[in-house]
Amino acid sequence: MTTAAIYARVSSERQKEEHTIRSQVATLIAYATERAWTVPAQWVFEDEGYSGAALVRPGLERLRDLASEGLIVRVLVYSPDRHSRKYGYQVLLIEELARHGVDIEFIKSPKAQTPEDQLLLQFQGMIAEYERAQIAERARRGKRHRAKERLVNVLSGAPYGYRYVKKTDTAVAHYEVIEREAQVVRQVYDLYTSKGLSIHAIARWLNEHQVPTRKGVSPWERTPV
Repeated sequence: MTTAAIYARVSSERQKEEHTIRSQVATLIAYATERAWTVPAQWVFEDEGYSGAALVRPGLERLRDLASEGLIVRVLVYSPDRHSRKYGYQVLLIEELARHGVDIEFIKSPKAQTPEDQLLLQFQGMIAEYERAQIAERARRGKRHRAKERLVNVLSGAPYGYRYVKKTDTAVAHYEVIEREAQVVRQVYDLYTSKGLSIHAIARWLNEHQVPTRKGVSPWERTPV
């Protein structure tokens, strides 16, 4: 009886919430079942919340170790971008698995059995990488535009000295000054621009004068300053 391993990945919290990794695994198991392949439970490898632009992922690491030990002969993956977001990494991983006698099959992509199939797979990887670059550029332009329009959703949270005020039916989301913290901000700017203190020295000054941080549970450090 033929056995197969499964690898599934999602990168974002939204994808995790929508259970897309479960749908990937279910689809892959159904694919294996149709071909009378057995998928042991311990051979289902998942990486939730890990970017496909990185090679170091817990599930992928276990899969690669298993392949190097010669314990598997087939790996099922939903699509090449679930395996890796970078074309170069896709090629590296496919070749690595092949050296260990492991056949990788993307069920939403043609199996590269001929030179033409290999070329098509390469084009798909390059096009997907190009599209991701376009998305990143559009996101960058969008953030820049929102910043120029003074819209606060450019940042993930209100900076020190401000509180975030949610959008209402009559007003857009905005920041309000927290005067107590604003005084600290002015002091920090004065220490840096007029007194010439370094950032590390400013953090030390704030701690020596017992100025509380926003949460008040930890001392000032270089990064928040």
